[in-house]
Amino acid sequence: MKVNGTLVNYYFHCKRQCYLHGNRLNLEDESENVKIGKAIHEEKYDKEKNREIAIDNIKLDKLTTKYLTETKKSDADIEAAKWQLLYYLKVLKSKGIIRKGKLEIVEKNKQNKSVIIVDLTDEIERKLDMIEKEIIKLIEENNVPEVINDKKCKQCAYYAYCYL
Repeated sequence: MKVNGTLVNYYFHCKRQCYLHGNRLNLEDESENVKIGKAIHEEKYDKEKNREIAIDNIKLDKLTTKYLTETKKSDADIEAAKWQLLYYLKVLKSKGIIRKGKLEIVEKNKQNKSVIIVDLTDEIERKLDMIEKEIIKLIEENNVPEVINDKKCKQCAYYAYCYL
């Protein structure tokens, strides 16, 4: 299993979701929130160049000479989104491409910022190396992690799997 940005995001958002997605249980195709997020991406980047670039096993929203931009529908889990973006910056750096990260949020419910800038430091890069190992270990486990029973679970694409 090769780690990707979605798994990094899910690792911070919910270990159970990360495990299930990493073990090929994809329930996102039925999720209304995921469909809305995809529509936002299509509308935002439809006419732009340098959008939806695939490198290795990741897909980048937009890459310019200064920024790698990741767009999120909402600010529901900024921390997970930041780590996903940092992971993308790490992959780019391994290809000799150095950029700053720009996280753009369409719906601001918890934060008052619509754009957050992140930088990949040596310390963050080392932490990402550890996180990649932890994700691989998590996915290889025999047991599914426990349900976290958080209010964010109600909006999750895996809600039916966990609760019904």
